[in-house]
Amino acid sequence: RKVYCIDSLGASSGYGLLVQYLADMKDEGLSAEELCARAEKLKTKINHVFFSTDLTYYVRGGRVSKVGGFVGTILKICPVLDMNSEGKLIPRRKVMGKKNALKNLLRQMCEKAEGGTEYSGRCYISHSDCLSDAEELKKAVEESFEKLKGKVEIYYIGTTIGSHTGTGTVALFFVGAERVK
Repeated sequence: RKVYCIDSLGASSGYGLLVQYLADMKDEGLSAEELCARAEKLKTKINHVFFSTDLTYYVRGGRVSKVGGFVGTILKICPVLDMNSEGKLIPRRKVMGKKNALKNLLRQMCEKAEGGTEYSGRCYISHSDCLSDAEELKKAVEESFEKLKGKVEIYYIGTTIGSHTGTGTVALFFVGAERVK
């Protein structure tokens, strides 16, 4: 047997979404070599966008200063991040309040998804102990994207990523525009 190693340049359900697409392609009869080539092309089109409502773990990890974390918590700032084409997490904007952060994720999907609101692929959401927020985003995505392949699937963020983001993190994964550096 041959073993192919591919750096997904992704994490969490973004990695899972890539694997699901490859499994679908395998079911269609693609060879291992063809799957490897498709994975290399698809991996940076799996968009990962997320926000966190709790800055505690960002402060503990040294990514936000104590003063920044204190002020951000008072102002209810939610950092919105994405994964770039190199697999690195990049803070893109700061929004006030969870509702605005949820709207921002939906807006990004509308702008970046393959085919815009005509997107007909799969969509995953992950969360860290904030199921109601994930369900709210799921409802908004399903209302905005009527041609999705199945329902939006919701998963928990794993312990490794959760230890960096803490509770209150919601992530959205879909196929779309090539991730930027």
